[in-house]
Amino acid sequence: MAIAEAGSIPVIDVRTIPRMERHPRIFAMVDALAPGATFVLASDHDPRPLHYQLEMAFPTELTWEYLEQGPELWRVEIGRNDGQGCDCCCGSH
Repeated sequence: MAIAEAGSIPVIDVRTIPRMERHPRIFAMVDALAPGATFVLASDHDPRPLHYQLEMAFPTELTWEYLEQGPELWRVEIGRNDGQGCDCCCGSH
């Protein structure tokens, strides 16, 4: 199964998804995230390139936290900011 639930947090395990479908599915999950919501991404490699792509597409909107960093499994919690400030140094928190 590509998408499962870990408690109440959805998990997308890209190891079970064909390579060409991975990023489109992940971006669809991100698009569907409500403010304050998260999901966990599981991968067999460091998804750092995906992180860069998400930063370009959703500047300041997302959170990215490594839960596990290899060598066989990487797990990252990706979330949408709750809209309470911009997470920058401008003081608008």
